Amino acid sequence: MMKGNIGNPLGLTSLNHISRVCTSLEESIDFYKNILGFVPVRRPTSFNFNGAWLFGHGIGIHLLQLEDSEKLPKKTEINPKDNHMSFQCESIDGVEKKLIEMGIEYIKQLVEEGGIHVDQLFFHDPDGFMVEICNCDKLPIIPLVGDMVRSCSTHNLHTITSQMEYVPLNYIP
Repeated sequence: MMKGNIGNPLGLTSLNHISRVCTSLEESIDFYKNILGFVPVRRPTSFNFNGAWLFGHGIGIHLLQLEDSEKLPKKTEINPKDNHMSFQCESIDGVEKKLIEMGIEYIKQLVEEGGIHVDQLFFHDPDGFMVEICNCDKLPIIPLVGDMVRSCSTHNLHTITSQMEYVPLNYIP
């Protein structure tokens, strides 16, 4: 075990990228660039397979062209309980309006926890991989053990901490 990293045994610092296989590199680049706002970036020239790297929102998307597109099952049902990646947004209503304008099929869900309401929009990328857009930063992140409360973003952190009851760090109930 690495000393000093008890709560973070591997010493992780952040999410670097998500890798996605795709049947059409061009369609996937178009989706991640023009729908989700990622920017194509330089990819190492030593790779001997077709792919693309994109960057945005603090993470990378690495697209890998499948040589046999039949190996990737096409998903048609939008199922929020399927594998997905989620992005925080400024305005859920604005995102929903844009999805309608772009003709992208989606489903909307509402999560309620302790009087807090979170909106979620789910839709597919060109290969059927689920994407979620939400305003999840409303929900505090409360560890099951310990006394630290965090927000999914720094946007609501001040609100959450100002509503918390002060508990000393050395307090043991």
